[in-house]
Amino acid sequence: MEFGTALQLVQTVVVVAGAVFALAQLRAFHRGREREAALELLHSFQTPEFGRGLLVLFQLPEGLTKREIEARPAEDLRDLFGLFTTLESLGVLVYRGELSLDLVDDFFSGAIVLGWRKCGRYIQETRVEQGRDTLYEWIQWLAERMQEREANRAPEPAYVAHRDWKPLGR
Repeated sequence: MEFGTALQLVQTVVVVAGAVFALAQLRAFHRGREREAALELLHSFQTPEFGRGLLVLFQLPEGLTKREIEARPAEDLRDLFGLFTTLESLGVLVYRGELSLDLVDDFFSGAIVLGWRKCGRYIQETRVEQGRDTLYEWIQWLAERMQEREANRAPEPAYVAHRDWKPLGR
């Protein structure tokens, strides 16, 4: 083999190795970013306010009017609006690619779907009253994405879907 050909071969190997290394680093970066997002998501929702908002939501019957929801105690409304704000933020973050839909689905699909089912009428009436169709638009968008996923496959609880899971290294 000629020296020039050997040198070109070495250059090609170096470039390919560099590209493989860069791709591996990029994948590691994205995994780290996803892990950080999951931990931040978990941390931000482990608050008493968020818990109270979920409790209020779970206790609501479906299809209440705006007037019926606003007749609830002021503390309930405050907690419910806090929950709405959080779910609205989640929708934006998913849409912009900052959080994966899978991650949000794992954490909150039940609350999101139930939230829209129970409070969708309230939100729609509020939009009409305020003349602003963009109010809580991301809650609706996120709920519709969750409903689309569930239309294709019924939600399966983690204790069923992952019953055979074993920790890594064991």
